Amino acid sequence: MRHLKTTDLSGSTALTLKDGGDDNPNDIVTKALGDLTKTVNDRLDDIEKKADTSKITERLDKIEAKANRAKGEGDDDPDEAVEAEKKAFAHYLRHGSAVPEDDRKALTVSSDEQGGYLAPAEMSTEFIRDLIEYSPIRSVASVRSIASPSVKYPKRTAGTNAQWEGEGEDSEESTVTFGQVEVPARKLMTHVDISNELLSDSGGTAEAEVRLALAEDFGKKEGTAFVNGTGAGQPEGLMTHPDIAEYVNGSTTVVSADNMIKMMYSLPAMYRNAGTWMMNGTTLGVIRTLKDGDGRFLWQPSFQLGQPETILGRPVIEAVDMPDIAPGAFPILYGDFSAYRIVDRLAMSMLVNPYLLATKGLTRIHATRRVGGRVIQAARFRKLKMSTT
Repeated sequence: MRHLKTTDLSGSTALTLKDGGDDNPNDIVTKALGDLTKTVNDRLDDIEKKADTSKITERLDKIEAKANRAKGEGDDDPDEAVEAEKKAFAHYLRHGSAVPEDDRKALTVSSDEQGGYLAPAEMSTEFIRDLIEYSPIRSVASVRSIASPSVKYPKRTAGTNAQWEGEGEDSEESTVTFGQVEVPARKLMTHVDISNELLSDSGGTAEAEVRLALAEDFGKKEGTAFVNGTGAGQPEGLMTHPDIAEYVNGSTTVVSADNMIKMMYSLPAMYRNAGTWMMNGTTLGVIRTLKDGDGRFLWQPSFQLGQPETILGRPVIEAVDMPDIAPGAFPILYGDFSAYRIVDRLAMSMLVNPYLLATKGLTRIHATRRVGGRVIQAARFRKLKMSTT
């Protein structure tokens, strides 16, 4: 037996038809479809009645009114306000508490006595930094790590004095004298006070930027000392060692290719063959134009990845702390840089102290570095001196 069922939207069975009944099947199907249509229409009416469109209409009206409202005379330009905040915050990062009054008003979240100023709401996580140049002495010098305040190297200051003697003659006595070279680790340190509000509102980028600024500063100060350090409370620089021999160029402003060759070959062959040139970028630009007697450039580019440029076949490093070509200056140094010893006692360490200035809402970041440097064998270097007259 066949069954015909129809179901309304609620899932209940509205009709059951069996073959062999007395009623006309077509009339029964027509009636069932009509009941189903009525049920669907009733459900849709109920949904419409329950929907509250008044709140949606009200919100749309408010948005439209706000968009069409004209700017009043007392309203500030939001773009100008954002720019003012960014300018004030940038000034704070560079100069700390010395913020001008106008910029201070732009950072209106707190006063200096209460711990500094907040970052602007639209501060980007990307900082724009100036280029920091370093003298690359570490790349060619000999570097050692030490576990004490200094390290001492024994040094033979004089050798024996053998003499030719005839048969049966007594030999002459010789004496050997020794000394020592001490390389102490010097201390480089500073601290930065930064507001707690700035630390929290910058999402961690301010503290990271302070740490990066300290690392760059320490690296630059270290490189400068390796070139021109006095040795008193700081490393001894290559250019300040009194025992490094000078080679006079013979001109006050023009570097001679012949004199560079002569200065290079004034070193013993063992030191000369391990030598490296050092000068700043301005001097290097001049040297690149020099040619030998056969018209060949003294400077040659590197033809292999990772290999340095060369002058007269030897590598050259560019040190920003070297002097320019000028009367009486020493613009060029050549030698075996393994004779310059760098000792690392303590890598740059940072101590964050949130308690010292907590009442002012400040956190102090201490940075310390202990490093030393000294020429341990001056005979391996030559420096070119420009004439004074």
